[in-house]
Amino acid sequence: MESKFYEEDKLLVFKITDEIDDCSVQKIRRRADYEMERYMPKRVIFDFDSVTFMDSAGIGMVIGRYKFANMLGAKFEVSNLGSSIKRIFDMSGILKLIPVTSN
Repeated sequence: MESKFYEEDKLLVFKITDEIDDCSVQKIRRRADYEMERYMPKRVIFDFDSVTFMDSAGIGMVIGRYKFANMLGAKFEVSNLGSSIKRIFDMSGILKLIPVTSN
């Protein structure tokens, strides 16, 4: 996972480059939480452009990061959802909570 903070916009973007499963979720969660606390952004975007697989652990991780961002006063969004990832988000109901953006 790569992260980039845009100071002028107070925007923190996470580009996830791995499959999101039980093994990778812990690493993503720790890094995302650390970066959000470090930069205190106004807006957080998780970019799923390179993600080809996500299981239920990924859904929990996304919801947890959404709650954490809200607790810090940041807006949380997801972007570049491939068809399989979008279908998982639709079925889980995440898209009712979290907006999809085209950053």
